[in-house]
Amino acid sequence: MSRRISYPWLRPAAVTAALLLLGYGTLRLLDRLDGHISKGAWGWNTGHTLFLLGIVAFGAVIVGLRGLLRTRSPRLRAVDEMAAVAGLVGAAAFVWVILGDLFPRFADAVPPPDAVLLGGPALFELGLLVLLVRAAVARLLPAWGPVLVLVGFAAIAVNLDLLPVGAALVLAGLLPLRITAGREA
Repeated sequence: MSRRISYPWLRPAAVTAALLLLGYGTLRLLDRLDGHISKGAWGWNTGHTLFLLGIVAFGAVIVGLRGLLRTRSPRLRAVDEMAAVAGLVGAAAFVWVILGDLFPRFADAVPPPDAVLLGGPALFELGLLVLLVRAAVARLLPAWGPVLVLVGFAAIAVNLDLLPVGAALVLAGLLPLRITAGREA
């Protein structure tokens, strides 16, 4: 017997997360037009707030994908669980760093170790990408969706000035995400 499961908020959350990342990247570029970064200024604070909200939204996407991909296969269930944990740990690391950027006293009180600075983004991206590949295999996303998200993340990693381009690629990769899947009872 088969049941349909649906997460009506998943696609809007994915699109919103990518748009928030795009807003952050755009504000970051605008802030640098004069040749330097204005930490604490309107553009900096607004951009980082958008980034923070975007990461939280991506966390919700990770949770939603994990739920949507529920399977009877113990092996695939383990893959989904590990990917979700990795993605959420990475998202938490991003939140830690962003809060430190927004609130210097927080950064002074609890500075993130190098493992958080380097490993957090990698865990976030790896976890999300594994779930997106699983979604593509389950036909909830075209095969090119995870590829565009990967290329978007790679563009951002190559140069932070490519954040708007990378975010647009992530948005294009997430846009066709379906929110309903069949599931074995």
